[in-house]
Amino acid sequence: MKALVVDDEYMSRQLLIQLLKPYAECHSALNGIEAVEIFKNALEENKPFDLICLDIMLPEMDGHEVLRKVRQIEKEKNISYLNCVKIIMITALDDFDNIKQAFIDQCEAYIIKPIRKENFINQLKEFGIIK
Repeated sequence: MKALVVDDEYMSRQLLIQLLKPYAECHSALNGIEAVEIFKNALEENKPFDLICLDIMLPEMDGHEVLRKVRQIEKEKNISYLNCVKIIMITALDDFDNIKQAFIDQCEAYIIKPIRKENFINQLKEFGIIK
């Protein structure tokens, strides 16, 4: 599995990378613009990501915009829904509007910080990304 962790907070980014390390080749981005570029480059190299863990409150471009851009890129490249990258929003924002918007923009899951290892791993199992 190949995963992209997008979070501007060092500790949150490192925690997710540590949780994913046993299962995935991990890459990271500090802001939304960098995340979209890394995602596009991976597709162009025919080495797409299986998972993106995406914070909402990011500098340069917020997580909602990153999510929309990723889905637009997949649409332009005719990537079917079944083959799309799985996106988990991982954020401190637990209000209805942010949660609703994330699912409208087609994230697969929404996890509120602080991250619980068991819940996170169970979500990956539900996706069928890990066993």
